[in-house]
Amino acid sequence: MTTADLVFTRGAVFTADPARTRATSLAVVGDRIAAVGHDDVRELIGPGTEVVDLRGKLLLPGFQDAHIHAVFGGTELAECDLTGTVGVEEYLGRIRAYADAHPDHLWITGGGWSMESFDGGVPTRQLLDSVVPDRPVLLSNRDHHGAWANTRALELAGITAATPDPADGRIEREPDGTPSGMLQEGATALVSRLVPASTPADRLAGLLRAQKLLHSLGVTGWQDALLGVFSGRPDPSDAYLTAARDGSLTARVTGALWWDRERGAEQIDELVALREKLSHGRFRARSVKIMQDGIAENFTAAMTSPYLDGCGCATANSGLSFVDPRELRSHVTRLDALDFQVHFHALGDRAVREALDAIEAAVEANGHRGNRHHLAHLQVVHPDDLARFAQLGAIANIQPLWAAHEPQMDELTIPFLGPERAAWQYPFGDLLRAGATLAAGSDWPVSSPDPIEGLHVAVNRMEPGATDGRVFLPEQRLDLATAVAAYTAGTAHVNGLDDTGSLRPGNLADLVVLDRDIFTAPPEEIAEARVVRTYVGGTLVHAA
Repeated sequence: MTTADLVFTRGAVFTADPARTRATSLAVVGDRIAAVGHDDVRELIGPGTEVVDLRGKLLLPGFQDAHIHAVFGGTELAECDLTGTVGVEEYLGRIRAYADAHPDHLWITGGGWSMESFDGGVPTRQLLDSVVPDRPVLLSNRDHHGAWANTRALELAGITAATPDPADGRIEREPDGTPSGMLQEGATALVSRLVPASTPADRLAGLLRAQKLLHSLGVTGWQDALLGVFSGRPDPSDAYLTAARDGSLTARVTGALWWDRERGAEQIDELVALREKLSHGRFRARSVKIMQDGIAENFTAAMTSPYLDGCGCATANSGLSFVDPRELRSHVTRLDALDFQVHFHALGDRAVREALDAIEAAVEANGHRGNRHHLAHLQVVHPDDLARFAQLGAIANIQPLWAAHEPQMDELTIPFLGPERAAWQYPFGDLLRAGATLAAGSDWPVSSPDPIEGLHVAVNRMEPGATDGRVFLPEQRLDLATAVAAYTAGTAHVNGLDDTGSLRPGNLADLVVLDRDIFTAPPEEIAEARVVRTYVGGTLVHAA
């Protein structure tokens, strides 16, 4: 028998393969898994075999991320970074320091600030003016559905009290109508279109920076959820294509082509052409991203009933459906017939229903074509729609990190949803019990790209390090094996990478080694695990 190039042995192996979930050894020949088992695998060790001792460690399929913005995240790592704190004075200190360190930058850009830091989630232009009065500043918030601008940026964009809100966004205002410095959703483009565009070299550097970080977290593949021009951001597609052609793309990437919500079916022929153009090596653009609504914190997520006000009374606002639901059904039916996968942003229960209705229309017209359409975020899902995921073959693409008590949830979301609707949030357990297939992602740079942190919250429904003991809707917790499967086999299924995501002979050797067996540790310690090795196709791409 051929000897192996690489053997992992004497430890814990979780396969995500229902036929054999646990083993102690695994062998790799070339870029494929040759054997999974126990002491019998050691027979494949030869003089040239690299042997990795797993004692005290855990071998898993490589994690995959079903919804991420890797180039944006990697680019932002080089900009003004406001993540990791919620202190306003800390924000201002970092902004001042960044501006001082980059006197040649015409604009100060970056982001990562949290809405919980400001009254009502709305910062002011005057705060930014206090640290950078002479240059325009535009900083995305943590969820990238809004941005904070200083007075100079607003002036350059010509935004005044007379400027109307765009159809897909909102300009927050002072009592006299003057723009306050906070731009919601599509209103961010009024300023971001003026920001000097990144260069192809900038975008490639951002991708490689992101890839290095993601490999260090055990991520071997992902679906980039936005290829195209959006809200003034440049299209990251060229970075992927360049890296795929020159061999620097070591991850396996599926690209989701942006559906321009200002246009209609006339763009479909362009998407077909882009799918052909943007497919090379480990990069394939086979999905279309349709952003159907906004987010709950700024009341743009599309709900089946109105948001409440601060007194608990119903308002006139039920959020935004960015694509007309009737047109959505038509568009998705045509995309499905062309064998595109559709990747929905659907956060509110009305948006979830509209996306499912569109998939249902496609199935009725085209039959089940196996295009693996998926709905990302799923913050609020009406109980009547839970069973429809399995019925339609729609995949639930969850972002587990958001399913926990934290100020943005407790102060800016729950009070404005009301108790009944708040209890429908992130229903991972209900979706699983209803037969839905689960995939998992991070939405980085909106939140941490670390799958281990996501696993921790999926299992515990508490943030890592939380000490108050409050569990967010405990009946929606997932067991660890199910959560791991979502980050491996489930996302591999979404990405059409059927020979990845589980450890079985013949599959690609995309692997991650953790420093401990999280299946034998207490659930509250999951987040303490660290990645020590990551492999793609049997090649080591990260070693701690």
